[in-house]
Amino acid sequence: MAKGLVNWMLFLALSLIWGSSFILMKEGMALLSPYQVATIRLLSAGIVMLPFSYKAVKLVERKTYKFVFAAALTGSFFPAYLYCIAETKIDSSLAAILNSLTPLCTILIGMAFFNMKAGTKKLAGVLTGFAGLVVLPFAANKGVNLTGITFSGLVLLATVFYAINGNLAAKHLSGINAIHVTSLAFAFLIIPCLVILAATGFFSIGFSHNPPALRSLLAAILLGVGGSALAYVFFYMLVKRAGVVFTSLVTYGIPFVAILWGLLDGEVITLAETLCLLVILAGVYIANRK
Repeated sequence: MAKGLVNWMLFLALSLIWGSSFILMKEGMALLSPYQVATIRLLSAGIVMLPFSYKAVKLVERKTYKFVFAAALTGSFFPAYLYCIAETKIDSSLAAILNSLTPLCTILIGMAFFNMKAGTKKLAGVLTGFAGLVVLPFAANKGVNLTGITFSGLVLLATVFYAINGNLAAKHLSGINAIHVTSLAFAFLIIPCLVILAATGFFSIGFSHNPPALRSLLAAILLGVGGSALAYVFFYMLVKRAGVVFTSLVTYGIPFVAILWGLLDGEVITLAETLCLLVILAGVYIANRK
């Protein structure tokens, strides 16, 4: 299979998985706290990937552990909590718009701290895609709730962590098997997650006689297995294959998924929104044009 086709398949898979994460977060927080949802997400991902970590411990050099641990914190731990806390006060569409700053942050941080050379086409592509995302909420029928500036700042901080993680992965982890990186990263977080769940009273919740709470728990687990474990295997594969800038542009695919969820929920998609999505897709193309 052609390398470019595989890259785009990974791109679309990540867009679908992470685009659906916003709904799963809100479903999880229906009866669980944001701290519990984020922790269950990380813990379930760690448990799923734990069998792979045994082999990873043998194959990954000890000197690389510090970079894997940094990737665990910047790519998973801090963003998981920041997004859940933010979505208690802002809507998912605004969170998706703010999340689109990740490619721009990736380039800026890469240029400032990782000796990245970003050409004119990459910058033009990122800015074109971001312009489409900026216009998108104003093209919708209901617009976007712009309240909760402080909580919006949490999402912006999460994009900075994602940008750091992407650059770290490209510079220090691109030569390591994606499953090994992912399994080790989440294995590091298992014990801290158990401590946090105990501190938040999670183990005293009676799920067997509380179907709504069980549904929230299942949503959080699905978020971890799909949105973290599987997604980060794809993420590190894509960084290794296509580079950090192309991988960071996955954030532009998230609104496509959000609109599909909206259609399934009976929402009306306007022509202006469709045009905005075409602008976003054009940005992805420009940034990756040879």
